[in-house]
Amino acid sequence: MSSTALIVTLQMDEASAARFTELRRQHFPPERNWLEAHITLFHALPVASLHTVLQDAAAVAGRTDAFRLRVDRVHFLGAGVAYAMSSPEALAVRATLAEAWLPLLGRQDLAWRGPLHVTVQNKVQPPVARRLQAELEQGFQPHDVGAVGLQVWHYEGGPWRAAAAFSFAGRDTVIDRRA
Repeated sequence: MSSTALIVTLQMDEASAARFTELRRQHFPPERNWLEAHITLFHALPVASLHTVLQDAAAVAGRTDAFRLRVDRVHFLGAGVAYAMSSPEALAVRATLAEAWLPLLGRQDLAWRGPLHVTVQNKVQPPVARRLQAELEQGFQPHDVGAVGLQVWHYEGGPWRAAAAFSFAGRDTVIDRRA
């Protein structure tokens, strides 16, 4: 199947990714849960720009130290629930790439205002989402997750297919590359 867009995400440390993926497994409608937990930076870059996207993602990752994101709160999405995150480093990475990719950005990526987040439920009725939000807020404690790299994905109308993953400085330079 051919890709219709490219998606760029922050790669979380393994333990955090596993924890959020388990929450998705528990709360995401199973017929729509095709993905592991992720932090999307860019939603739809043109496939024709794959070489540029990979080159720029590798360069930014290579000069960025791994960093922490603060999981601040449980965030209501209307038809779902996410964990909202803050990180000056993550915003700087996104801003650097957005500047480089300005001609490539579509409406959703141009209008992005945040917050950074990990979605654990989506495509449900608002009352269902409100119940989960209330449940997850009980006992919620702000905490940190590690950002360890950038990932580039092919969007194919459902599940995503990995194109490449680039570790931040201080880690292996390239984790995987399957362009």
